[in-house]
Amino acid sequence: MRSPILDYLDGIIAETAHVDSGALADYIPELAAADPDRVAVALCTVNGTVYASGDSEHLFSIQSMSKPFAYALAIEDRGLGDVLERIGVEPSGEAFNELSLDPETGRPRNPMINAGAIAAHALVRGGGSEAVDRVLALFSELAQRPVGIDESLAASELATGDRNLGLAYLLHASDRLAQDPGTAVRGYVRQCSASVTVHDLALMAATLANGGVQPNTGARLFSRRTTRHLLSVMTSCGMYDAAGDWLTGIGIPAKSGVAGGIIGVLPGQVGLAVFSPRLDPHGNSARGVEMMRRLSEDLGLHLMEAGRPARSSLRETHTTTVEGRTATVYVLQGDLVLSSVESLVREIIERPPATDVVVFDMSRVDEVLPVARRTSAETATKLVDNGYRIILVDPEQTLHGFRDSRGRDVERWSSARLAKSQR
Repeated sequence: MRSPILDYLDGIIAETAHVDSGALADYIPELAAADPDRVAVALCTVNGTVYASGDSEHLFSIQSMSKPFAYALAIEDRGLGDVLERIGVEPSGEAFNELSLDPETGRPRNPMINAGAIAAHALVRGGGSEAVDRVLALFSELAQRPVGIDESLAASELATGDRNLGLAYLLHASDRLAQDPGTAVRGYVRQCSASVTVHDLALMAATLANGGVQPNTGARLFSRRTTRHLLSVMTSCGMYDAAGDWLTGIGIPAKSGVAGGIIGVLPGQVGLAVFSPRLDPHGNSARGVEMMRRLSEDLGLHLMEAGRPARSSLRETHTTTVEGRTATVYVLQGDLVLSSVESLVREIIERPPATDVVVFDMSRVDEVLPVARRTSAETATKLVDNGYRIILVDPEQTLHGFRDSRGRDVERWSSARLAKSQR
């Protein structure tokens, strides 16, 4: 069976096909030549499972989505106090490439605009080519594969990078740059020219969702304190002069890049990545913003959305006898949200029930969010279509009126009836 989460992501792409506004980043020749119709979306849970749809293996440049990770690396290298001496954390309310520094301190206002990102790159230990190598090594650990630089793009950006060089000289004049301006800009541009896919980016974002621990390897790449600080800055500053609209409407820490990518993080649950090259006036992917909006609304991802998510909804699996027939029983628990119900779906997809009777015992379930109801309905449809008989034990009526995705009723039993049938 195919996971209904993949079906859902296919739907996100189909339902946003009408969004064709915006324009390519034509001030960088290599980006101006991109295919504007490429599109992809990926989701990675904190247990490391990646679901991706669309052009999910298409390589594009990470651009400003590199900023959070390089900033975190600088904090790990130098300590938070030293980094805060050189880079602020206040929203700028300005475009990503504005020629502005705090008039009182001379610091860039935050690490998500270019001035702050150049200063952050200059703080990575080693400097020059060694700092670039360390940033690439970090990207590779996060993505679980070797990440390299698109040299043609790097050359294209350097040839048109006078504005970034101007920012670097302003920083240097304010004594807020830890190295030579030319070296800092070359390193920063190479950092931004790393080639990634949405699959890579979802894993990278999931590491932040997982408190700084890469979910598959278990390697701690950032401390909890660094991760908390970084996500706070992404929440308030990651989407530039659209940060307020983003936070109120979509409500997840995020970072965009002018190649058309956006990453999003819901702590403790998922990392998200979308890609579509046409940019809105803020420099964010127009279709990507709409994809993220739908993901947030459908999956209940807004930071201010109350809930008590569990890492797994699956408490245990066992077999029993129901009315003289062997049945597989899935005992569920807690609140069913995307990150918790995904473990159940993955278990069913990877290890289909060995019996034709399947029981879902929801006696320990407190609440079911809309995304979990939708995913459960699609999973039920796949099971019924494959010849399984489904029994739902739901004494608290948390799935009141539940049907599969084709509107078919699902057999409902009380806990007492299930217990009696097993005698």
